[in-house]
Amino acid sequence: MKREEYPYLYETHLHTCESSRCARNTGEEMAQACKAAGYAGMIVTEHNWYGNHCIDGDYSWEEWIERFCKGYEHAKAWGDKNDFDVFFGYEANYQGTEFLIYGVDKEWLKNHPAIKDASIEKQFQMIHEAGGMIVQAHPFRKEDYIPAVRLFPEYVDAVETVNATHSSHLSISHNNHEWDIQAIAYAKKHRLPMTAGSDIHSTFLFHGGVAFKRRLTDIHDYCKAILQEDYLLTDGDNVYNRHGDKI
Repeated sequence: MKREEYPYLYETHLHTCESSRCARNTGEEMAQACKAAGYAGMIVTEHNWYGNHCIDGDYSWEEWIERFCKGYEHAKAWGDKNDFDVFFGYEANYQGTEFLIYGVDKEWLKNHPAIKDASIEKQFQMIHEAGGMIVQAHPFRKEDYIPAVRLFPEYVDAVETVNATHSSHLSISHNNHEWDIQAIAYAKKHRLPMTAGSDIHSTFLFHGGVAFKRRLTDIHDYCKAILQEDYLLTDGDNVYNRHGDKI
């Protein structure tokens, strides 16, 4: 099994400065950088309302979501003009435990304000009813903003087991490859699908993500592929099969 057999690489965990306080570049700049680096596409996953966002002001829920989606929309506008896939997602934060949410869009968020204060169990129900997917992000990361490692195998569809911020030689923060090793073992124990992403915040890319044999059509296609198809995981330095075995 070779990486060349899976030419369509997607960055699945990415932030822009238009919504995430910790990011440094705009959606358009991130899309340009990812395409130049050889990605087939990317998923914008901004920090949500209880995460590290940069949306100030006392906005209505609808206006907050409108602003929340600007980085994605600017990235997608560029991608549509330059043969580059840009899909929507977001990173939900529950007291430091984070989840990557895929398969809903701006209008769904506007029409479902109850998602803001939904419990982890309710989040699972609501996202599933919408046809979406939930991936626990970097489940074993230990930092000051994460008070404890909390695992919810019954309320996720997959686990981000390979996070390039942990493992890439290019990363200068959150470096601990052991967190990925633990995540792979955890996903195997609970027979949960695995994903990979860079958790990238600037155009200094780590080249992590999920690689497929074919080009994806939309975010729902990504969700289906993770659950049903063959793919590779990479942190930019190492490559794993979909079962978490290094190849």
